[in-house]
Amino acid sequence: MRFHILQHVSYEGPGCIEGRLGQSGDSVLVSHLYESDPVPDVSAVDGLIVMGGPMSVNDLDVFPWMRAEMDLIQDCIDAEKPVLGICLGAQLIARVLGSNVRRNNWPEIGWFPVHSVVSGATDAFRFPDSLEVFHWHGENFDLPAGSIRLAASQACENPAFQFGKHVIGLQFHLEITPDSLRGMVDHGRDEMIPGPFVQDAERMLAEPASAYEASNDCMKCLLEYWRPAAS
Repeated sequence: MRFHILQHVSYEGPGCIEGRLGQSGDSVLVSHLYESDPVPDVSAVDGLIVMGGPMSVNDLDVFPWMRAEMDLIQDCIDAEKPVLGICLGAQLIARVLGSNVRRNNWPEIGWFPVHSVVSGATDAFRFPDSLEVFHWHGENFDLPAGSIRLAASQACENPAFQFGKHVIGLQFHLEITPDSLRGMVDHGRDEMIPGPFVQDAERMLAEPASAYEASNDCMKCLLEYWRPAAS
């Protein structure tokens, strides 16, 4: 399978994802959009992963490459190819599916739990009842029409959703590693304005290895669920 990752900034890379897919013998290519790499054609993609970044979906005039990116997301959805969006990636999927992306009531930055939301769809991905995960976002969106909510957090109504079998959006970072978290902290200190759901850098970086392992294990389960849709 040919999986393509769209990366928006140098410090929000695929984390554990690339290795997990590589273990299955898949081809994994990364487009570094911040270095002017082109957005691939849908014919070259069997599965698409859209990473995070500090920009907003509402900044299309500032980042015109997002238009081509959203066109690719739409083409993949129309072709029933699997699409996974993380943080900004989830917001791009939500916009493609017709939802407004807006400021969340509070920024959510740090390690906070998400709780599984059980829907009537028996074939939907199921998160653990409670899982502490890493968040870094200030925007949220309405649940896209036709999709189902997979999880909720205290600060965010729609941190995870699923559209059909092959499209999943996550506002949080199951792919996180100690190195990728350090990069996000180093580049995002100006966003760490004290608030009810904003941890300081020392608190975020002090999270034990078990938290990363639990998040990465959940990402492995999600990829195993999501990947067969490309077969």
